[in-house]
Amino acid sequence: MQFGIFSVSDITRNPVSGTTPSEAERIDAVVRIAQKAEEVGLDVFAIGEHHNPPFFSSSPTTLLAHIAALTQRLIVTTATTLITTNDPVKIAEDYAMLQHLSKGRMDLMLGRGNTAPVYPWFGQDIRQGLQLALENYNLLHRLWREDVVDWEGNFRAPLQGFTSTPRPLDDVPPFVWHGSIRTPEIAEQAAYYGNGFFANHIFWPTSHSKRLIDFYRQRFEHYGHGTAKQAIVGLGGQAFIAKKSQDAWKEFRPYFNEAPVYGHGPTMEEFAEMTPLSVGSPQEVIDKTLTFHDEIGDYQRQLFLIDHAGLPLNVVLDQLELLGGEVVPVLRKELAARRDPESADAPTHSRRVTAKYGDRPARQPRPNANRGDNLTGTSPYQDSRDIKAGS
Repeated sequence: MQFGIFSVSDITRNPVSGTTPSEAERIDAVVRIAQKAEEVGLDVFAIGEHHNPPFFSSSPTTLLAHIAALTQRLIVTTATTLITTNDPVKIAEDYAMLQHLSKGRMDLMLGRGNTAPVYPWFGQDIRQGLQLALENYNLLHRLWREDVVDWEGNFRAPLQGFTSTPRPLDDVPPFVWHGSIRTPEIAEQAAYYGNGFFANHIFWPTSHSKRLIDFYRQRFEHYGHGTAKQAIVGLGGQAFIAKKSQDAWKEFRPYFNEAPVYGHGPTMEEFAEMTPLSVGSPQEVIDKTLTFHDEIGDYQRQLFLIDHAGLPLNVVLDQLELLGGEVVPVLRKELAARRDPESADAPTHSRRVTAKYGDRPARQPRPNANRGDNLTGTSPYQDSRDIKAGS
């Protein structure tokens, strides 16, 4: 099982100091947070995509490529790649490049986003958000699996004889998670393609996430990708940890009370009771996280939100020390002991290469020479005739 952290890239006023970090400070801080995540033994760092203040992550591939260059084993991924307002051709190109630069230490999570104005900024209509998500991923899926694509849809110009470059590393597309809070059509889409399903799991009780996960698992088996137990599931969550429980509650309270996403609603105690929010000692966070497994069974990835609500960098780094040093090692051991042997392993590039090729060498596409017009004809790669569409 993979453990990690994710950031929504918010820039929020620190209610204790009264200061708001600059964009430059927050960008520098998130890089240090990612490096610290690797240092304390976590597996994954994820960042969201936003195109409006008070968020900074408008170009997640740029940020993740930089983080990959500064780390050795950390998997970098998105907490959301906007499949609705990004052109799927550009997604195919950008994330294949990130896959190469990170040597396969990446994947991505597709979502529709939660900022309504972003749609017209990129020439789209929010009322068509679900249809955009379904159609755009259908094209993205093909672009990573077919050397030459002919395609026509409702939301972008047709493609004729189009090749997305670079081809995926080892000709194995990046692993895709489909993230959702409440939309069964997205769970259905993940199941149809045999991809992963990630439940945001922050603002709703685990029982809510369980309904979507159960549906996804049933449909994953229906489409012949394996048994329901072999479906690939990820969960979000959020935690604030201190050596002593009372210190955790005391320290986190001003941030919770003033954060736009929480403040002036339920009390912190009520919110922790109703949702996956964990506030307390390492053991209390361990115990609550294990209740996720009690409800949904085995899953492959757990990501914690720990850098939001105006928390200063030094506090976040301390959180990572406790998360990586005291919480995750126990969770690894406990969840490994509970794991059903039939459950799927967490997705990694090396495992997916082995699944495709076995002991054979992986494909390394080599382009044919262009014809003087920057095109290579009907067979852009030297072995294209030997590659079947969708393989």
